[in-house]
Parts: sequence; structure tokens; C-alpha cells
Amino acid sequence: MDAYLIIGNSNTRKASLVRSLTGCFNRSVRDIQIQGAKAPVRFYARIGTLQDTRTSVDDFVAEVARARCQAVVFCLSPSTGQGTGADAQDAQAYVTGFKAAGWRIKAVAVLGQNAGGVRASNLRQYPQAPTLPINVTAREVRAQFGWV
Repeated sequence: MDAYLIIGNSNTRKASLVRSLTGCFNRSVRDIQIQGAKAPVRFYARIGTLQDTRTSVDDFVAEVARARCQAVVFCLSPSTGQGTGADAQDAQAYVTGFKAAGWRIKAVAVLGQNAGGVRASNLRQYPQAPTLPINVTAREVRAQFGWV
């Protein structure tokens, strides 16, 4: 599974960005054209951070598998969010879990300053995302992700 991540604290417009990129309201399957690909890629898009909905790595992997897609775009909070206790995970713990499940982290867009400890060669920060018009951030992230 190819994964495209949006990481950001509250009020960094993560949901607005995913909606702008995909046209998805909450959870949906979308066809997205990747640069250099002959056909669109079937994506599962999910709004809202996995931490806020207390969705574990295993539960999300199963959710995405049911959608029968080739790729996924979703949001993470840098920290544990509302969750507490054993099920609370920060962004880095999720990334580690997804990699263990065989997912390929294709790109990470960090809105604001806090990446939650996630380090990747394909990570880019957008410190002005909370204040820029969402279409400006979406244009930059689309280019980073390699989406047409």
C-alpha cells in the first residue's frame, strides 16, 4: 500500500487540505492521476486524524484493505491527540506500524512546524499552511505528492 500522510497539530487545516486534494467529505474512494502513470490510481481518502477517532494501526490497515485501493491519503496528529493509555500513539508510532504492515510511505506533508518525530527523505514542512489560502497549500502538496 502506498501511503501519503498529512501531519499537523489542531487548526493547521489538515481536513481542508485532504478535501481540497481529493474532493472527499469524510471517507471515500477516489481516482487520482499520478505524474508519469498511464492510468489513475485508486485512493482511499480519510478526513480527520486517526488519533482523534482512536483508530489503531491494525484497524486502519483493515479499513483500507476493505476499500480495495492501491493507495491511501490520511491525517495524523504529531502527538497522541485525545487518546490516552495503551492505545495512544503519536505520528511516529503510526508510521512505524504502517511500515511493519508493509506500507510504503510515499510522501509526508507537515502542516505547521511539528512533525511528531517523523523523519523521512520525502517529508516537507509547510509552516505557513495554517494562514495561507488552502488552494495555495493544496497546489504545493499536490506537486510534492506528484499528483497531476
